[in-house]
Amino acid sequence: MSHANGSHTTAGTAIETKNLSHAYGIQQALREVSLTIAGGSMMGLLGPNGSGKTTFFRILTTLLQPSSGTVRVMGLDPNAAPHAVRQQLGVVFQDTALDDELTVEENLRFHGALYGVPSAVLSERIGTLLDRFGLTDRRSAYVKTLSGGLQRRADLCRGLLHRPKILLLDEPTTGLDPAARHAFWQTLRTVQQQEQMTIILATHLMGEAERCTDVGILDRGRLVVQGPPAQLTSDLGTEVLLLETPEPSALQDRIEAQFGVATQQVGAMVQITEGAKQELLTSLYDAFADQITSATIRKPTLEDVFMAYAGYHLNRRPTDTPIAPPANARS
Repeated sequence: MSHANGSHTTAGTAIETKNLSHAYGIQQALREVSLTIAGGSMMGLLGPNGSGKTTFFRILTTLLQPSSGTVRVMGLDPNAAPHAVRQQLGVVFQDTALDDELTVEENLRFHGALYGVPSAVLSERIGTLLDRFGLTDRRSAYVKTLSGGLQRRADLCRGLLHRPKILLLDEPTTGLDPAARHAFWQTLRTVQQQEQMTIILATHLMGEAERCTDVGILDRGRLVVQGPPAQLTSDLGTEVLLLETPEPSALQDRIEAQFGVATQQVGAMVQITEGAKQELLTSLYDAFADQITSATIRKPTLEDVFMAYAGYHLNRRPTDTPIAPPANARS
């Protein structure tokens, strides 16, 4: 596993950044992000709105020049060779990049021409993609008549027309119902296996991040941890303790003051990831029985990892001063 701002060299590296930073005026969007994404992997960038995911994507796609640091896409510098980098990338945004007033095939032909795909090759490629994604019978349908799930699959076809080495997905299942989201992920797995491509997914959904081979958590512009989901959860230990309480902030303060244990607030719950949970729980009930509504001990999840590394500030009171990540969660 590679922790925050650590990089490792991988044969067939798809993306590599070193101390990548970007600011919009005084607003720092990315802060010295260093990461390596192996070719053929599926990397999930997990973080809330404002964590830097979109800025990172804008830099990769040559739409934005970083304030400092370096980035390489298949070994290429986006600033020095923007056209060559764009040829390596397929991009699917939150909102489809399709024209509602055109048919599925018209959209694909238009975007294929933009990428300079020869007509003969384009026709074959369109047929292959439509067949693979179950859209052959929708070839002549106007995009505006398709369901959200079918539009997303058609947009995925668009992003794959020029056979990119890397597919960037920015919150691609936003607005889809569970069935459509499941179908989209099945399609995505097929794409990765058949095209042998690298997929980078920006998401705020834990369930989607868990499907990835590697996860990087962004917190206010910083990459705070990176690694396979299973290893990130195991690093928290075998158990997580969750305490339900009417006043989580007050209980946090008392636990930390009396027991010296780092805590995080998760809604109306207080989360504890360090220490022997069963023994600690007994002591907590002895000390704060009137403040604990219920308690749960379970195996850690990726959401617990997120709260340990990046969620400590989400429920901070406005008057609180900045605090460091929990000691057991530092990289």
